[in-house]
Amino acid sequence: MGLFITFEGGEGCGKTTQSKLLLKRLEQQNIPAVLTHEPGGTALGNELRKAVKRKGGSSISPQAELLLFAASRAQLVAEVIRLALEEGKVVICDRFTYSTMVYQGYGRGLDFTAIKMVNNMATGYLNPDLIILLDISPQQGLARKRSLKDRFELEDLSFHRRVREGYLKMAAAEPDRWLVIDASLPKRKIAEIIWDRVSPLLPGFSLRT
Repeated sequence: MGLFITFEGGEGCGKTTQSKLLLKRLEQQNIPAVLTHEPGGTALGNELRKAVKRKGGSSISPQAELLLFAASRAQLVAEVIRLALEEGKVVICDRFTYSTMVYQGYGRGLDFTAIKMVNNMATGYLNPDLIILLDISPQQGLARKRSLKDRFELEDLSFHRRVREGYLKMAAAEPDRWLVIDASLPKRKIAEIIWDRVSPLLPGFSLRT
């Protein structure tokens, strides 16, 4: 099996940037790696992404939102993630199950037991080996956004504060699996912190010195 790493965090935390930098670092080491994202990453997932993220139009109930994300995730796990892991690759995913726990659980107020059940059904109980949380205050994160593009970015500040609180609670409960980084640090510093944590998890790969 390969190594499964996920990036988590609120809006504007820099997940996409850092996941791409980690992929580049792995490729420079000739380590086979795959970068994907949620929601999306497959043809079905990309269609569902449009439905759950676009602003305007008809409203989506929290329950429907949960199931749409789960459908996208189930397809991504079946079509991309499991296959890459079975091939011994490092899989990097920009968001995964913990996004659902915080956005639909802490944010929307859905039952955590129900969310876990849906997540487990979608993933077949697949869990990341490492979760990287880029932590930033909602005010700072949203200020980084040049334009408000989707339904989640348009939520009020209290919603985003609940999301951050949820992330920090989950990270504190499993410190061995979570790496929490101050996302206000310089980009290169964050990348080095991530690499220092990831590189010891690659004993099966030959790293360049």
